[in-house]
Parts: sequence; structure tokens; C-alpha cells
Amino acid sequence: MPSGGGAPAGSAAAPAATHHGHGAGAGPGRVAEVALTRREPAAGTAAGIEAFRDPLPTPPVRTGRAADGVDQLSVRMRPATVRLHSQLPPSTVWGYDGVFPGPTIEARRGRPLRVTWINELSGVYPLPAVELPFDENADPYQWDRPGREGVQPRVDVAALPPWTSVHLHGAFSNGSSDGWAEDAVLPGNGQPAEYSNDQPATALWYHDHAMHITRWNVMSGLLGAYLIRDEEEDALRLPSGDREIPLIICDRNFDTDERGGLTGTVLHKTTVMRTDPLRQVRSFAGPYTLVNGIVWPHKDVRPRWYRFRMVNASNTRPYDVRLVTEEGQPVPPGTIFQIGTDSGLMPAPVDVRDGFGLAASERADILIDFGALAGTRPRLRNINYDPGPWPDFLEFRVGGGRERDDFRPPRVLSRSFERVTEASLRESHPELPERMVMVTPVGVGHAQQWEMARVDAPPGPFPIDGIVQVREKDGAVTTWQRRAWKWYDPVQFAVESGSWERWRFLNLDFSGWPHPMHIHVVAFQPLSRELYDIEGFQSIDLPGGGIGGGTAVPVAHQETVGIQPYEQGWKDVVNVGAGELVDVAAKFADVSGRFVYHCHMFEHEDMGMMRPFVVQPKEVLAIARAMEHETGHGH
Repeated sequence: MPSGGGAPAGSAAAPAATHHGHGAGAGPGRVAEVALTRREPAAGTAAGIEAFRDPLPTPPVRTGRAADGVDQLSVRMRPATVRLHSQLPPSTVWGYDGVFPGPTIEARRGRPLRVTWINELSGVYPLPAVELPFDENADPYQWDRPGREGVQPRVDVAALPPWTSVHLHGAFSNGSSDGWAEDAVLPGNGQPAEYSNDQPATALWYHDHAMHITRWNVMSGLLGAYLIRDEEEDALRLPSGDREIPLIICDRNFDTDERGGLTGTVLHKTTVMRTDPLRQVRSFAGPYTLVNGIVWPHKDVRPRWYRFRMVNASNTRPYDVRLVTEEGQPVPPGTIFQIGTDSGLMPAPVDVRDGFGLAASERADILIDFGALAGTRPRLRNINYDPGPWPDFLEFRVGGGRERDDFRPPRVLSRSFERVTEASLRESHPELPERMVMVTPVGVGHAQQWEMARVDAPPGPFPIDGIVQVREKDGAVTTWQRRAWKWYDPVQFAVESGSWERWRFLNLDFSGWPHPMHIHVVAFQPLSRELYDIEGFQSIDLPGGGIGGGTAVPVAHQETVGIQPYEQGWKDVVNVGAGELVDVAAKFADVSGRFVYHCHMFEHEDMGMMRPFVVQPKEVLAIARAMEHETGHGH
């Protein structure tokens, strides 16, 4: 199941899909789930351009220069005119250093890099945004075809200034360098950040994180890769140079002219379904997949081993990636391996010929042996149950003949890696702090992210707004009370610097793609994935108006789903499917400050599925807790 839980993998034309809003099914105040049948697009309905026509570019590489004992680098955000396909007119984008994607920044473990992100953006906002009334009879679906379809762009988005905040996703940085969403800057200003790079070799990525508008700023082009190297990685002698290639994947849509031709203008196109009293907005997904800034490119490769550093930089769309032959069949065993996850190398290579999951913002370190595919044209395909109209997104053109290649995937990748299990965690940390976060379907237009505290069961009757009961795997019923969910609610989670914690994510929202949950300034290992019957959760019409939610009967454990082999590494994003309870063992960096965790669907993040937490030294937390006990005040 390449999706890592949630939706099962399928073919390019799976029998059914779901409207990717977040309704709660039938009942008072609920939005009914809309079942959609996946149709094959009619020829020429959304393409207009030739697949695999253009070569795959490689983003430029930048490194810091030593000054005052610290490596330093300035990166300037600038508007740029680019071609996203040779058959498209030029596109206006915003780019770091004026390129899209931005330059790949390389750093060494333990060697700090001081980056000044300088906002030199100007001109009108480059991304028109439209919202169309949802039409379930549209063929193809509205999000699978280009153009605004007669709808005028949102005036409020067109009026946005170039207001930016840069976040280095996955970095162990202090709060002052994390890219706090509300600390965005206008043109003429810089955002200084210092990255310690005190973490294992891995692929991070940097992107805009401005409050409320991340989804549009990133779609405008503000994203790029960041690689950390170390001696453990060096010793493996992995493919390097022109045989180590970043693959930054994102889906997009384009506007059209009066004749229906593609204009090259990137378009943020979503649909809205109104069911009184809710307004349900579908997260963005587009029909065109770009890799390194080109729609459906090809890559000429030699019949040797290659290394690909993959990043899913899409707003929402998950990619369940499979390497297939020209005939669309899986490649032979031993052809493709995953060797790394979000936060570093895995203990050993994992054969992923059947596919691997890449949710929004997840990364995968991949080895491919093109020697086994000499003279052919294999492709990367999205086998997710809703892959969009054109699932194949990158074609490799493998040279013929044979070339000497002494490389073989090492049996052991990271000797420093230790797999964390429930048993080892209980033994090493018997009093581990536990955080429970529930994704609920009662949001107005989107899901909500509830922070919960374990409490004694109230007398009832149920359901009670904000009370969720869970019949756990061992049969015990636990009761949880909502303590916060809005952005400006008081901070509930205070974390000790450098500590371990257990975080639990329970998804009570049964429609749409799984939620990719991301925690800043941490690396974690998924411990378990369990499936629950969530029919007991109901929405509630509140006396003063509005909608709440709680359980009429406990949500109950059904079965163990398990952690996929390609997930069993250090990560900072975990995919949580409908009805799933996913536990992770989180190791927080030895830093301090104010950070966030959120759903990494950018539309969800912007519309409220993001909450702050603080990381502080244990001595400071001890004083804070004593003061709370004495005064009764929280954060």
C-alpha cells in the first residue's frame, strides 16, 4: 500500500474517487461526502502540450562562503519569466534567486550556515485564484481541466503584496530562524536565519510559510531543495555528480485564452460546494505535474545506477510513485530501492518496485539501476487512487549497451540508525509525555485540528461538544477533551528541549486524501498505525449557532494497518488516513523557541489546521509549571 496508510494504491483509472473537501457525512450540520467516479479524460481536454518533450533541468547548486568563521549565503527572491514547457507561452513566477525551483543549497553536518533571505519581489501578484461552484456532473472534473471557466479571479488574492517568510522544512533550528509565519517581510527587507545543520545527512526543502497565504506564495514559485552531507553518507560512495539528481515534484494548473489555448499563467483553481450552513472548499489539485519546473519532462540517463532526491512540493496531491516499464509493468526486483526518508538515511535499502508513498512535503532518497533497463524508456507513475488525468510524470530514456558500474546498494546504510519500537520506547522512557491531536470534520469548509487532554468520563448524555471517547486496541475506553484548536488559542504543548515525546494523530475525517501531519524542529519514527471505526463521532448543532462535535459512542479499534517498510526511518511528516490513529516517537532538537505543527496540505494549513507549541529548557519549564500551579494560569 504505497500511500503509507489511507487510500490504497490503484491503477491509473481507479473505479472511484472522493471529493476532497472535508465533510462529515449525513446528519445535522454535516456535509455529505460526494462519491465521484474517476473518468479517463477525453483526448486533448486538458493536455494541449506534448508529454516528455522537454529535458529535465537540474536546479543550480549554491553553498555558503566562509566569513567571520561562519558560512554565509544571501538568497534573493525575485520575479522571473520562465518557460514551464516549450509549447507554453512564458510564465511569470516568483523564485529564490529568480529561478524556479530555487537553487539547491548544500551544507555539511555540524557546519552552520547563515542565510539572509532578501525580498526583492515586485509587480502584481503572479497567481490568479478562482473558486468555481462544484459540479459533480462535469466531465472531466473541474480541477482536471485548465482555465478559469468564466469565473473572475479573487480580488483579495490579486491585491496581495509580496509578503514572505522562509521556512527550512525539517531543519533543527532555533525559533528565531524557523520562519515564523507571522514574521513575514515586505520587499526591501531581509530575513536572517542561522541553520546549525546539526543533524544527519538528508534532503530538506525550503519554502514560503507566510501566514494565511502560504498556498499561493508557494504556488507562485517560492520553493527549493536543501541537502545536508555528512561522513556517514560519504562512506557509502553513493552515485554522485550528474548521477545524483533532485526531483522536485508539484502539480499545477494553467489559465486559458478566449480560444481555450493555454496561456502559461499558473492558476490556483478550486471548487466550492455549498451545503447550508457550510461552505466546503476543495484543496488545490491540478492536472499538470511539473518536475524541476517543467511539465512532464524526460531525462536521458546512462545504463548505470542513479540517485534521486525526491520532494513532493505540491499543495495537496499525494504521489504513490511506481517505476514502470514502457509497457506499464513494474520493473524487475532489485531495480529500484529507497534508502532515505524525510530526515535521513534508512538502516538498509528497501525494494520499492511496487511503489512508495510521497505525501505533500515528504521526501524520498531513491536508487535506480538503469543497467537493468538499458535501451528502454521507463516512467515514474502516480498510482494513487486519484492520480489526476495523466499519471505518468517523468520519462527516463536509457542509453543502450552496457557500461561498467561497480556500485551496488550497501546492505547497511546508516550504522547510527536505531529503530524505535513500542517496547524500546517504554524501556528507555517509561514516563514519556503524550500529545493527542485529532483531525475532525466539523470545520466550516475544512477539517479542524483539535488538541486533546485525557480526562475522566463525564456523566453524559453523549455526544458532548469537544468530548471524544476512544476504545483502544486493548479494549480500554479513554476519554479526551478538546483544549484548543484555533490558531490564537493559548499554547497547550510545552516541550522540553532535546526530549522525547509520543505524539498521536487520530483522523476522524473520513473524506478526501490522508492528512500529512508535520511537526517542526523534530525527527520522529512512526510506531504504529491502527484503523478505527469512526462512525461514533457526530457533528452537533451548538445552541448559539455553529457546529461542534463529539462521540455518541466511542470510536472503536478495528484492525492494525501497520507501518510500511519505506516509512521505517526518521521522518518529519506522517500520513494519517481516514479512521487511522498513528503514533510517532518524536525526538525534539536541542533548541528553543516557538514553533508550529500542522497539516501540510497548504490550503488546510492556511485555513486553520496549524497550532503553535513552545520548546524550552527543562529548568525553565519547571519554573513555568510551578507558576501555573500557583496562579492557575496557562501559557
